[in-house]
Amino acid sequence: MTQSPLTLSPSHRASLLHFGEEAQPMLVVDDALADLDLVREIAAKHSYRPIGPFYPGVRAAISEKIAMPLVAPLLPRFQEIFGLAREPAYLECFLSLVTKSPAELAPIQRLPHFDGTEPERIAVLLYLSDDRDGGTGFYRQRATGFESVDAERYDSYLAALETGTKEHGIPPARFIDSSSPLFDRTFRIEGVANRLVAYRGNTLHCAAMPADFAPDHDPQSGRLTMNLFLRG
Repeated sequence: MTQSPLTLSPSHRASLLHFGEEAQPMLVVDDALADLDLVREIAAKHSYRPIGPFYPGVRAAISEKIAMPLVAPLLPRFQEIFGLAREPAYLECFLSLVTKSPAELAPIQRLPHFDGTEPERIAVLLYLSDDRDGGTGFYRQRATGFESVDAERYDSYLAALETGTKEHGIPPARFIDSSSPLFDRTFRIEGVANRLVAYRGNTLHCAAMPADFAPDHDPQSGRLTMNLFLRG
């Protein structure tokens, strides 16, 4: 039986914070992996390809058997923090490498997004490279005040986005930063290497990239993360 390299370090440090006016919960786990160098070495051997319209780069799928040992000790905490009816289970997981420059971004990649409208969908993001000048930004839609989008808010969110785009035009070809005519950033978590963060997938979020970001296509030196999705 193959043992997963994704194991939680016994010396990890976990803290809970809340962000935005909605006071959305986030669990931050520093020094998460027992062996970060080994995981990066293995990640460099994967084959990557574009998956889905939102991510500005390429991805490699990770199986449940490999991904879940990392978060298994944290599942009871996830259930408590996010108010889930049961411990969350695996949906999908990817290694993700940013390979697009600002000029190459599709319009949808210049905006915050949400992973699904279900509040019980949990995103677990593991920074495998040092991205402390960037990380992940979280946003509020100016027209509605929404910081998260559930099924009840979905139509209103899309209508406001369409109206705002007609008024202000398609966002320029760059990664969204602290603010735009359509969105305000409410919080940014620094992408410290070996930091794991867990938050509700229906919050509006986007990769926070430095203004001078230049893509690196090498998994050993580029902006590499692991994105695990769970559902309670």
